Amino acid sequence: MNFLTAQWKNLIMANYTINPDVLQQYLPAGTELDSWNNKHYISLIGFQFRNTRVLGIRVPYHVHFDEINLRFYVKRFENGQWKRGVVFIKEIVPKKAITLIANSLYKEHYSTAPIKHTNKLDAEIRTVSYEWQNKSKWNTIAVNAYDFRSEIDPDTEIDFITEHYFGYTRYTKEVTFEYEVTHPRWHYYPVKNYRINVDFESNYGTAFKALTNQQPESVFFVEGSDITVKNKKKLNHELQHSRLPVLSGDHDLHHRQDW
Repeated sequence: MNFLTAQWKNLIMANYTINPDVLQQYLPAGTELDSWNNKHYISLIGFQFRNTRVLGIRVPYHVHFDEINLRFYVKRFENGQWKRGVVFIKEIVPKKAITLIANSLYKEHYSTAPIKHTNKLDAEIRTVSYEWQNKSKWNTIAVNAYDFRSEIDPDTEIDFITEHYFGYTRYTKEVTFEYEVTHPRWHYYPVKNYRINVDFESNYGTAFKALTNQQPESVFFVEGSDITVKNKKKLNHELQHSRLPVLSGDHDLHHRQDW
């Protein structure tokens, strides 16, 4: 049985380039940083959970909610092929029970805060925003996007950002939790303009202070879909990076038709 099923809807993805040295301390054992066009990315993402079920059960008052997360991109070599995944710096939700379950079972970095969102369609423009409160200050990520549903082309920046299939969590220096996420290939709506007002240092720590005044490399608005989160796997190993092949092309990637 899947651990969780839900819909992830109306995803705003603000993507920043970052010095890879900043991310090394957060890297789970057995993974290494992934990159696109020799750039390392970290993404601020706001989206909606809808129709959420945990172990097949709809938990009252925890079926529909919003999430804000900050994540970066990694890869892991297994059985002769690469898996692409993400690591979360922090995931913010408005429900304390979600924070408790995720941190206890998956050793994730959830925290609880008030969140609100808007979602409007006017004159073929979609206006979507997410706001969350941290230390009495409200942070905002928002887009205006054209109501033109578009396919994501392979080997593009948006393809790299959206097509990662696994989540990795650093449990100890030697132990990593891995869980698989599945969903169909997503569609996006072209962004007309965006607004970001986020205190990264206050929300995520001194290591990410520079992002507060940094322009994102890109901002995407993605439709989303039904998703599943598989049960976690515990990985025990010491990785010898020097023995790994270079991730050089599509033939090296772990592809899934249902992602």
